[in-house]
Amino acid sequence: MRLPSDGDHSGRTLGDEEIELLSQVIRSGTLNSTRGTFVAKFEKQFASWLGRKHVIACASGSAAVHCAIAALSLQAGDEVITTPITDMGALTPILYEGAVPVFADVDARSLNVTAETIRAQLTARTRAIVVTHLFGLPAELDAILQLAAERGIPVIEDAAQAFGATWRGRKVGTFGTLAAFSLQQGKHITTGEGGLVATDDDHLARKLFLFVNKAWGYGDPKPDHYFPALNYRLTELQGAVGVAQLPKLDGVVARRREVAAALRAALAEVPGLHLPGDPAHGTHSYWKFAFFVDPQRIAGGAAALGKRMQGEGVACAPRYIQKPAFECELFRDWRASPVTWLPLQHNARAHGPMPPYTRAQYPGAVQALDEVIVLPINERYEPAHIRYVADVIQKGAQVLLHA
Repeated sequence: MRLPSDGDHSGRTLGDEEIELLSQVIRSGTLNSTRGTFVAKFEKQFASWLGRKHVIACASGSAAVHCAIAALSLQAGDEVITTPITDMGALTPILYEGAVPVFADVDARSLNVTAETIRAQLTARTRAIVVTHLFGLPAELDAILQLAAERGIPVIEDAAQAFGATWRGRKVGTFGTLAAFSLQQGKHITTGEGGLVATDDDHLARKLFLFVNKAWGYGDPKPDHYFPALNYRLTELQGAVGVAQLPKLDGVVARRREVAAALRAALAEVPGLHLPGDPAHGTHSYWKFAFFVDPQRIAGGAAALGKRMQGEGVACAPRYIQKPAFECELFRDWRASPVTWLPLQHNARAHGPMPPYTRAQYPGAVQALDEVIVLPINERYEPAHIRYVADVIQKGAQVLLHA
């Protein structure tokens, strides 16, 4: 059975609405957002949907994280606490702003950082905490926000995978000082590539706007390039697609939750599986359906079951990423590039062992990656697709089940 894929039309909500607005942009002849209207409209509408005062659109989810980091005006050698289970595009912006990424371990079942793992990494140089809501599952925000408030440290929510997820009745992305979202091809809504940064702080919003625009003060009486920054602008073509996509977002999240609930019900009696669900105080928005395989019950664990799933045409990613981010080559040899090495010259970690992070310090991340299978789902799944996927997982697990 061919399953709907978010890599093409089969698993996306793109349609006539997007085509009509794209036609309007093309007919206008204005594709640049500094002169057009669609990107500004998209920013305003997303701010209203999210419930934040300011939203700035940018070129990608990575750019969104970069904008958020840059808005905090960090100094060389400052530290930003983040997760070792994330896309590299959420980590390199820290380095490019002259700061040092410091990795907090994750809970082995949520794959999210916790207040306890963050606390273990706090130092006098900590200037920001990035909280990633992985796969659409909200992190345990109460304790994290309390810890950050006690220390006066701003929180950046990486909500790239968490459109529409909630915590205590509020949308994820409304709790941190700043929040970053991604509009990449596979996200809940897409403009192909693109990102959004949200804040309620007027000063930070100004910094975000400038950073997207090479720090050129558009509209200022005597504009200048005020600080080093990039061209991270979204195009009017992407803005038009975003305007058409946004009204579909709540329906997309609702449908993904329905698909996840049906999968959970179908797999509930399969031994050796730990299935995702809502946290005690929030709702999951299911960018992906990430479940865990107990290697003590199922021979070969996640790798073996994932291989069987793939063999039956069910795309999945055992481990999600092959190794914790700090084991990637750029972090194993910090001296190899000025991007990694120069920030460390202003930080005491330069005098410690290299590499500065080892997997023995991150038992939660190691266990999570060993046991997780990430299953793509989307809003186009029908009951027949759900039944097929569940049958493949159930049969594969049964074959591998320890006697």
